Amino acid sequence: MTTSLAPPGPIPVGVAGDLERIKGALKLSTPEKTVDNLLIGTWNIRAFGGLAPRWDSVEGDSPRRDWHALACIAAVIERFDVTAVQETRRDTSALFAVLSLLGPQYRVIASDVTEGDPGGDERLAYIYDSQRIQPSGLVGELVVPADADGPVTQFARTPYAAGFVRGDTDFILTTVHVIWGDGPADRIDEMTAFAKWMRGWADRPKDWNHNLLVLGDFNLDRLGNPLFQAFVSTGLWPPSELDVLPRTIFDNPHTHHFYDQIAWFSDPTKPGLPSLLDGLTYTHRAGNFDFVPHILTDLDKTRLSWRISDHYPLWLEFAVS
Repeated sequence: MTTSLAPPGPIPVGVAGDLERIKGALKLSTPEKTVDNLLIGTWNIRAFGGLAPRWDSVEGDSPRRDWHALACIAAVIERFDVTAVQETRRDTSALFAVLSLLGPQYRVIASDVTEGDPGGDERLAYIYDSQRIQPSGLVGELVVPADADGPVTQFARTPYAAGFVRGDTDFILTTVHVIWGDGPADRIDEMTAFAKWMRGWADRPKDWNHNLLVLGDFNLDRLGNPLFQAFVSTGLWPPSELDVLPRTIFDNPHTHHFYDQIAWFSDPTKPGLPSLLDGLTYTHRAGNFDFVPHILTDLDKTRLSWRISDHYPLWLEFAVS
């Protein structure tokens, strides 16, 4: 692992043009950072591990992700106060290259790699703007107790929680990349176990559990199906503004998925009101960001997915008291 990576020389004209386009599109589609808002993002960045040591990779490079792609990824992450990143790999070259492009105010908190074949050589990470938020001191992995009663003995990829503070308001993010398996039936037990784990944490008195939010790639296929019902069964509230948004660059009206989510617990006595947050008020501004039309336009979607990602980033905004 290296934590000191620098771009291979000045930014080429083609890269600068892509950055201008993507930053322009982001300004039109995502809120600006202000003194009284909090912008939270989540992004499954496909196989986010190594990188080619040049601005534009060439035939024979493995991986094909290069500094051009990382500059575009950094431009997206820069819009948010904190971004949960899934599919971060054991090789942290791309992760620390993005941090070098973002500059010293951006920092990372990351889990270790989940070992074993189901773990997929993945870790989970939070990239955050240290001039806007600071760690609260809480970090931890969600581990199924040894005496737990249920079909899940352990999560395939250990969910990762980190606490942050924005002004006088603290909040805890827990990110996860749920196992894919051979189909939804392979995911439902893990999804149910995760939702119950989070509900138990939220309900424990005198615990460090203020303003719990979950986000990441839950591999949800469709709204209303058993997998989605397992996700919401303990009161997790995904905002409706995210319902109609495609999650991957391969989605179309016939294959509309809901893999990625941001959610928190609602008060069951007040249907539809996400009232189990204190000091955070959801502004009903949320979205994805479609980077496809703006960058690396000479690539087809499959090749683009290996440079940038097959998933769109999701974001939402809170007002901070």
